[in-house]
Amino acid sequence: MTTLKGKTLFITGASRGIGRAIALRAARDGASIVVAAKTETVNPRLPGTIHSAAADIEAAGGKALPVVVDVRDEDSIRAGVAAAVDRFGGIDIVINNASAINLTATADTPMRRYDLMMQVNQRGTFAVTQACLPHLKKAANPHILTLSPPPSLDPKWYGPHVAYTMSKMGMSLCVLGWAAEFRAAGIAANALWPRTIIDTAALAMLGGVIKPEHCRTPDIVADAAHAILTRPARHCTGNFFIDEDVLAEEGVTDLSAYAVVPGARPLTDLFVEGFGTV
Repeated sequence: MTTLKGKTLFITGASRGIGRAIALRAARDGASIVVAAKTETVNPRLPGTIHSAAADIEAAGGKALPVVVDVRDEDSIRAGVAAAVDRFGGIDIVINNASAINLTATADTPMRRYDLMMQVNQRGTFAVTQACLPHLKKAANPHILTLSPPPSLDPKWYGPHVAYTMSKMGMSLCVLGWAAEFRAAGIAANALWPRTIIDTAALAMLGGVIKPEHCRTPDIVADAAHAILTRPARHCTGNFFIDEDVLAEEGVTDLSAYAVVPGARPLTDLFVEGFGTV
């Protein structure tokens, strides 16, 4: 299978950034996208709403359902899933993209920020997948794709920002467990992480330390996600993919088109060896 035509994707955090890019790539195939995110009205600090993303998806050739979903709220998730099934008849693919970031040391991490990261990243990923599971079991070639890094116990990833790292590794441990739990049911569970820093609204949370010109666009993650989601679920599960490696497997080795600034070398992302180097 090389297309997502006819598939329904439930994507958290799809109003902007990587989630939106994955949605638009699927839309070009004619897929149906559930834009599950919190932003319903325009925020001058953060571009994109569920409605603007839905309009872009339909302009790209897909079908869109914008739904307000707070992944911290089980009732909100259940309502979003019910709306998706009512509109599209089921759910084939779950993309756990919603994430909160706060790169602070222990003494500098307010507990409300700690709670936010754990609730959105780890708990939200679990809750959304749990709610979608009955529908994935009925789907042909069902996939769960989580935007999280390869699991690691290397202290260098924990020391500078232990709370954030725990929350992201928690997402990855969900993938590890689901690949084993759902293998017999034929539901794929994989993770995807960028080798380089991606130019998204999350950069603003880093206080301008990373400049966009040292990043790649979200399209590289979207193209890698598309390649994964079109693979046979029964034979593609339990992987912790890196975007570059996925594209190389697809024969794509010239990645210059993904540079925010042509010719600029992007910085390596967090949780990848060589972090911060060019």
